[in-house]
Amino acid sequence: MSTERWLDEEAGPVVRPYAMTRGRTRPSAEAFDLIALVCATGDAPAGNSGLGPEHLRLLDLCRRAATVADLASSVDLPLGVVRVLLGDLLDQRLVSVRRPASAASVPDENLLKDVINGLKAL
Repeated sequence: MSTERWLDEEAGPVVRPYAMTRGRTRPSAEAFDLIALVCATGDAPAGNSGLGPEHLRLLDLCRRAATVADLASSVDLPLGVVRVLLGDLLDQRLVSVRRPASAASVPDENLLKDVINGLKAL
């Protein structure tokens, strides 16, 4: 067995992404769209909540609404890992998620132009 330690001189011990997610590759309940807005619902739980430092960092960043893509970039972790960690936070109701509007729910451009023209005619 090797006595070599996984270290990075600047960052300290290196933790593999699968260790952060305990081997999970998907969030437990929901998939997170890249542009979904995530916002913290309150303060971080006190004591041993089972949250790792990565969870707490994401929770801190979510104090201001941020997209999943922005969060992944800010913590410098793979998107899949961030989605799993956000799923953990969502399961504990520590964050809320606002999904982007679907194309079907957005009014047609021609309809909007007709409404504007109708308002101008008033």
